[in-house]
Amino acid sequence: MLFRKSFCTNSICGPSRAVIITGKHSHKNGFMNNGNNFDGSQQTFPKLLQKAGYQTAMFGKWHLKSQPQGFDKWMVLPGQGLYYNPDLLTPEGKVMIEGHCTDVVTDLAVNWLKQGRDQEKPFLLMCQHKAPHRNWMPALRHLHLWADEDLPEPATLFDDWKDNASPARWQELEIDGHMDLQFDLFYKLTPAYKGAARKGMFDKSAWRNMSRMTPTQLTAWRDHYAPRDAALEKANLTGKDLVRWKYQRYAKNYLRCVRGVDESVGTLMRTLDEMGIADNTIVVYSSDQGFYIGDHGWFDKRWMYEESLLMPLVIKWPGVTKPGSVDAKHMVQNLDYAETFLEAAGVQIPGDMQGRSLVPILRGEAPAKWRDSIYYHYYEYPSVHQVPRHNGIRTERYKLIQFYEFGEWEFYDLEEDPDELHNLYNDERHAAQISKMKNRLEGLRKKYEDDSVGPLKPEAWRRKHRTKQFRVVDQL
Repeated sequence: MLFRKSFCTNSICGPSRAVIITGKHSHKNGFMNNGNNFDGSQQTFPKLLQKAGYQTAMFGKWHLKSQPQGFDKWMVLPGQGLYYNPDLLTPEGKVMIEGHCTDVVTDLAVNWLKQGRDQEKPFLLMCQHKAPHRNWMPALRHLHLWADEDLPEPATLFDDWKDNASPARWQELEIDGHMDLQFDLFYKLTPAYKGAARKGMFDKSAWRNMSRMTPTQLTAWRDHYAPRDAALEKANLTGKDLVRWKYQRYAKNYLRCVRGVDESVGTLMRTLDEMGIADNTIVVYSSDQGFYIGDHGWFDKRWMYEESLLMPLVIKWPGVTKPGSVDAKHMVQNLDYAETFLEAAGVQIPGDMQGRSLVPILRGEAPAKWRDSIYYHYYEYPSVHQVPRHNGIRTERYKLIQFYEFGEWEFYDLEEDPDELHNLYNDERHAAQISKMKNRLEGLRKKYEDDSVGPLKPEAWRRKHRTKQFRVVDQL
């Protein structure tokens, strides 16, 4: 079953993962931003499944800083990890495995399914990929994909955010001003690169990763990019033409990384078939949030706008869920995953979890009094990309966002304005609806016991944070 209205509660890596395993909002599980350490002593659905007799394993991206608990076997990437020849942390220490990270994690998962577990026990396997997180380093076999064609541009690639509240104009995630040619897009990038000193928070992980590549890997990598870099240098693009070039390289590398994940899903599905357990295994495909692929001129995530609020969710449950079915009615969140997995396994759902099980929906039933709105709260600020703290509510038609430290609001009619280009907050014609939405937002805040909404900051603080910290100066 494909869920069309699947949303996250906090659009950033670690916090979303903490919500998934606890079934609790960020302010309840304590992991509100990527700088936190997850309290592994708390209740999680893997621990509850393990206690119920399930054999549990985790491979790949953990991104919660503390050591995983509730798993019989785990090998996880430190932090974001590396794309090529990654290190993995284990209870016994650190190991390096040669290969592309997506393939490495897939192989670990397959080997555990075939050889590492007790074949008589039920199991939970979490296969969690680094891809397609930036910086986007595809496997060598995928570099040729879309190389000689132009991808469609999003309609909002050159959004000027003129109708948004001021925070949208003071962020640092623009393809134009903040996506770096070298560190993000590998323009003339080699392990020996010595660019001019630059201010700003650049993700240099891909550059550092190059020193970990084997000579064969690095040669193949540069053989692909070198002629294209030379063509860019000759073209000497500026302005919107350079933005379009950056978008094409970014989007293609993103999709190439996704192709690797797609192949991984196929490998895992074939493995279940070969082992004869596909008909007795629930398979769930999801992520930790959505992402901007040039939408609004941006990359990254964090905002409550649709592109990063939405997240993929597909569940295959043989004998229960009709193959190819689509649910476009119910608003679901990553807050619901833990409850769903526990009920599907016949394990009691703890009363302090804040989501709801999707099992009735998967069975084709009509759950009683399903939510008609979702609650969102993002916290990581000031920090990389400079997206301010905000909370909000989304209903079927409307969205209200509160940038509480700035005392600013946004209101969108998603039916009339699905791209969220027209902030109607100051339009008197919508005053009554906005008032209703504010009341509903306050109701959700109280329902989820969220006392983390901060006060309006002093004007001096607001002036300081309405200034961009840096902009990239592209050097061709």
